[in-house]
Amino acid sequence: MTELSENVISFENVKFSYSGSDGVYAVNGVNLEVGRGEFLSVIGHNGSGKSTLARLINGLLEADSGKITVFGMDVAEGKNSIEIRKRVGIVFQNPDNQMVASIVEDDVAFGPENLGVPRSEIGERIDWALRAVGMDEFRHSTPTRLSGGQKQRIAVAGVLAIKPEIIILDESTAMLDPKGRREVIEVVQKLNKEEGMTVILITHFMEEALLADRTIVMNRGEIVLSGTPEEIFENGDKLEAYNLCLPKITEIINSLNEAGMNLKNVLRPEELAEEISESFKSKGITSAESSPATFSENLCTGEWDIDIKNLTFTYSKKSPFATKALNGIDLHIAEGEFFGIIGHTGSGKSTLVQHLNALIKLPQAGKKFKKKKVKKGQPKPVLPSITVGRFNLADKKCDFRALRASVGMVFQYPEYQLFAESVFADVAFGFKNFNKLATAEEAEKAVRESIEIVGLDYNEVKDKSPFDLSGGQKRRVAIAGVIVTRPEILILDEPAAGLDPLGKKEIMELLHKLHREWCKTVIIVSHDMDEIAENCTRAAVLSGGGVVSCDSPSALFSERDKLLSLGLDVPLTSKLCDGLERSGITVRCDCTAADFAAKVKEIYGGRADA
Repeated sequence: MTELSENVISFENVKFSYSGSDGVYAVNGVNLEVGRGEFLSVIGHNGSGKSTLARLINGLLEADSGKITVFGMDVAEGKNSIEIRKRVGIVFQNPDNQMVASIVEDDVAFGPENLGVPRSEIGERIDWALRAVGMDEFRHSTPTRLSGGQKQRIAVAGVLAIKPEIIILDESTAMLDPKGRREVIEVVQKLNKEEGMTVILITHFMEEALLADRTIVMNRGEIVLSGTPEEIFENGDKLEAYNLCLPKITEIINSLNEAGMNLKNVLRPEELAEEISESFKSKGITSAESSPATFSENLCTGEWDIDIKNLTFTYSKKSPFATKALNGIDLHIAEGEFFGIIGHTGSGKSTLVQHLNALIKLPQAGKKFKKKKVKKGQPKPVLPSITVGRFNLADKKCDFRALRASVGMVFQYPEYQLFAESVFADVAFGFKNFNKLATAEEAEKAVRESIEIVGLDYNEVKDKSPFDLSGGQKRRVAIAGVIVTRPEILILDEPAAGLDPLGKKEIMELLHKLHREWCKTVIIVSHDMDEIAENCTRAAVLSGGGVVSCDSPSALFSERDKLLSLGLDVPLTSKLCDGLERSGITVRCDCTAADFAAKVKEIYGGRADA
């Protein structure tokens, strides 16, 4: 652990409640000290008080009672607010909350300019901050045309440019691709180790929490556990009691130990691969190979197949900000698939799925489209085409209203889809829009069923404002508002981003339930490779606006070097298989944790060639 010289943040019995919370404290009697140069990670379920804690530190929220000091200054005293905010930078989960300018470099310059940094130095800080987050080539772009992940990098750069003494990252890597997450965390680690910057990292990624000197766990506004990351994650029973899931690596260890392997509770894949290898050696197994992975079904043509051919799209065409997002995509998604789309930030994932229910229309479906005359001797241009079931999206006469009732879309930030005064009105909007002749009784029945399907209590939430709900509840209400029309195809753009591990698990279980019962095809866009491995039948890898690969997760993740070169990663099970392969043990699994554990048990039980 880093040697700490003094405390730069101190909480003394701090309490805070939001208006309308009926006396429920979001932060309840918190006592906390953070040392200069400390790297502190904060974990907890959605609604546990993590973000509130962060906002109290630099006075964005004012405590109801107790005392908070930052660098010895009382946060409650208004005269200290400017000085504290100069020295404490926060990067929020949603980057749009921090975008203030129409050009990227102006956005990054905003903080230093307001602090009175000399103009010559501001330019140097912009260069450094944008390089640090890998966004230097976008410095003259407009933020509104960037993807969610790219915006997040810009938000991080804007705070880095201030060069604060304390940086707080509130789920700031949730929307980034694996490479982006690594780059941002590496920058933060470097600032922490080399320049002594104090770091508070609020995260749901266990691999990020492991990098900290100390981890605290919050539950219902209280700090319930504190210690090194290793000490925290040894308390599996306690974590589950606080609505947190065990890390996937711990679940695998527990499963293998049930088979008598006696593995240590390690937290890194290379350490677990070594533990398994040593356990094999103790039984005299120095080389072995498991049985092959099995797959449940072959793809077949269905009524709701999706066919995409030569799909190309440019944002702000014929303008200085023209950006080619898609470049000749050909893709087939069969009815019945649970299909994944992965790719680095800005690879075109969100743009692609927005074409599938004509939120972005094909050019020939537009009112102003006219076929260009082809000069003699030149080939005719190949226009893009998309068919979704019976709908031809290239046809001006396509019934786009019926298409959108059949193809539901949940966006990256579900709160953007919430707009009504009550949860009931929000969920009912889609049903009423697509069922003009429905009675009030039919609408109420449909809304009740949708709210209950997503796991919320209808009577408890129906009259609440959707904006008073937690992040996980908002996600569920957004999904309810889409599935109320019972779409044949459900598309979700980063459905689990920003949710705690238990929330992610519950959302994916919900999607599988819908898929089993009535939704023919589910398509998810995700940066989480474990999420793809555990849930998808196939996945497409996008890069530079094109499809690089499309295959089963086990086939895709067998090409680790290729994925890493594209700014992606591989799931935990692939890393474990790679580590065991170097020890002479070949585990052929379908990349799910359950199958990996089963294959390792198979070898350990002596039912493989040794």
